[in-house]
Amino acid sequence: MANVIRAHELDELNDVDLESKLREAKEELFNLRFQAATGQLESHGRLRTVKKDIARIYTVVRERELGIRTAPGTEEEN
Repeated sequence: MANVIRAHELDELNDVDLESKLREAKEELFNLRFQAATGQLESHGRLRTVKKDIARIYTVVRERELGIRTAPGTEEEN
C-alpha cells in the first residue's frame, strides 16, 4: 500500500513518469471501488487518499501546461 504522494515529489517526475503514476493510481482506485462494492474493503480512508493523489497529479499536469510549473530538465533561463 503506497503512501500519500506529495506535490514536491511530483515536481521531480517527468511527464512520462507522471502518466505512469496516474495510470497506477486510477487502477488502484478501480480495485478499491470494486472491493467496496463487494464488501471486501477494509480501509475506506484509502479511497479518499487515492482520489486526492489523482487530483494532485492532474493539478501538476495542468500547471505544467499553463507554465506555472516546469518539468524537470526544462528549466528556463532568464
